Amino acid sequence: MNLRSQALKALLVQDPVGKLAAVRAIAHGLPVGADEHLDEPAGVPGRPQGLCFVSPQQVPKRSVRTVQGRAALLHSLAHIEFNAINLALDVLWRYPGLPDSFYAGWLQVAVEEALHFELLSNHLQTLGVCYGDLPVHDGLWEMAERTRFDLLARLALVPRTLEARGLDACPLVHRKLLDAGDEKAAAIIALILRDEVGHVALGNYWYRKVCQEQGLPDFDTYGQLAQRYRAPRLRGPFNRQARLEAGFTVEEIDELERLDAAFKSGLPTS
Repeated sequence: MNLRSQALKALLVQDPVGKLAAVRAIAHGLPVGADEHLDEPAGVPGRPQGLCFVSPQQVPKRSVRTVQGRAALLHSLAHIEFNAINLALDVLWRYPGLPDSFYAGWLQVAVEEALHFELLSNHLQTLGVCYGDLPVHDGLWEMAERTRFDLLARLALVPRTLEARGLDACPLVHRKLLDAGDEKAAAIIALILRDEVGHVALGNYWYRKVCQEQGLPDFDTYGQLAQRYRAPRLRGPFNRQARLEAGFTVEEIDELERLDAAFKSGLPTS
C-alpha cells in the first residue's frame, strides 16, 4: 500500500463520514508510489447515492436572513467542499511520475478540504438539514472529467479557475452571513478563504512548473486551455488581494477584469 493507492481507495468511499476518516488515515510517511500504474476502477468519484443533481440554475437560492436560506447556501458550499476532497484525491492517484512534494501538497489540501466539509456539514445539521437533503449541481466534477487525461489542463482549470472563484465569492458570503447574525457560519467561511488561498497557490505553482517543463508560456497557454476545455466565464468582482496572495500575477488579474468588463459592455473579448 502506498499514498497514491490509499488516495484512490479514499476517493471511492461514498459515505461522507467514512470518506473523512479515509482521508485522515492516509499517512504522510507512506511511500508515494509515484511510478506505479493504477487502473481507474468503477465508482469514481465516491459520493452519497441519494444526491439529486440538477443544473446550476435549479439549485435553490433564498435569502440568507431565513434559516431555510442559510441552509440552502451552506448546503451548496458543503457540496463544493465534498467535491474538493474528491478533486484533491483524484489528483493524488491519477497523475503518476511527479515529485514527492506534489503528492504531499495535494494530500494536505485533501485534509483541509475534509475539515471544511465537516465544519459546514455539522453547522448545517444545526439548521435541520443534512448533506444530501437538497439538490446540487456537478460543475466541478464535470471539469475534472474533461481534464482527466491532461494534468496541465486540470491544474489550469480546477484550482486556478473553478476553485479560485471561491476567493472572489467568500468575502461576499462572509458579509451576508454576518448580516444575518450567523457568526458561526461566517467564521467557517473565513477559515475556508484562508485555506483556499493556499490551495489555489499550490495549483498556480504546479501549473507554472509544468508549463516551464513543457516549454509553454503560462499566460497564453491558460487561455488556450480555457477555450479547449470550455471553462466557464469568470465574473467579477475579483478579490485582487487574495488572488495576488494565491500567486496570480497583476497581468492575469487585469486580464480577468478586462474580459469581464468587455463582456458586460457587449464588446469583443479577443
